[in-house]
Amino acid sequence: MKKPLVKVDVVEASSKNSKSNSRRRFLKLGGLGLAGSSFLLYACSEDDMFNPGGDSGMTPTPDPDPDPDPEPTAFDLGSGDVGILNYAYALEQLEAAFYTQVRAGSYYAGASAEEQAIFDDLYNHEVIHRDFFKAAITGVAGEENTLPDLEFDVSAIDFSSRDSVLQYAMILEDTGVGAYNGAGDRIADATYLTLAGKIVSVEARHAAAIRSLIDPTGGYFAGDDVVDENGLDLAYDPSEVFDAAGDFIVTEFTANNLPEPMTGS
Repeated sequence: MKKPLVKVDVVEASSKNSKSNSRRRFLKLGGLGLAGSSFLLYACSEDDMFNPGGDSGMTPTPDPDPDPDPEPTAFDLGSGDVGILNYAYALEQLEAAFYTQVRAGSYYAGASAEEQAIFDDLYNHEVIHRDFFKAAITGVAGEENTLPDLEFDVSAIDFSSRDSVLQYAMILEDTGVGAYNGAGDRIADATYLTLAGKIVSVEARHAAAIRSLIDPTGGYFAGDDVVDENGLDLAYDPSEVFDAAGDFIVTEFTANNLPEPMTGS
């Protein structure tokens, strides 16, 4: 049986008014920080951009005798900084799809105005992230080197249950923070490293906000499961991230050429 797929559409933010609270102010600060970073890329000239293909280039040599009926091949995220940007884009697509479904579910419909407002903020941030990465990669590497729109299966999540939604939101946000931390030392271009640093700070605010909904006493805000003995968020290798998120991703793609961590970074 074909898996149910998620169609990601932009949903208008809830018009319900809610009283300002610390969690929303916390998220708003993250959103304001991202607003500046979203335009940093576009302020750069083409001369400031990294070489999308690295030393080997992105454009393959044309086959002089192409197969008239080739076997379909899965999209590969690519190498160099483009590969890392596509990697981040895949995760942002998943998070945007998740929050789209949250806002269409019965838990959200019956949630308090405060919780609806928090999920509106999370949704809007992730859609900004998703659309930003698509525009950025397409602008510097071309549509043919940009990860296509993915399809997701989120049937394991009960969107009528607060516990289910918060648990999966925590998993996704914690994984997103670890993914950006684990990718930082693989990014060569300083512009994109700066952007990744700004976006991961927003993702960390998301994770903290979700954890504070799970445990309002604050004991879970930055748990030992995601913060190491030095007080730093954990970093995940891409293989760990795909192991955690892979069950949700229906569209096949590969990540065979992602850069290795840079020595001395």
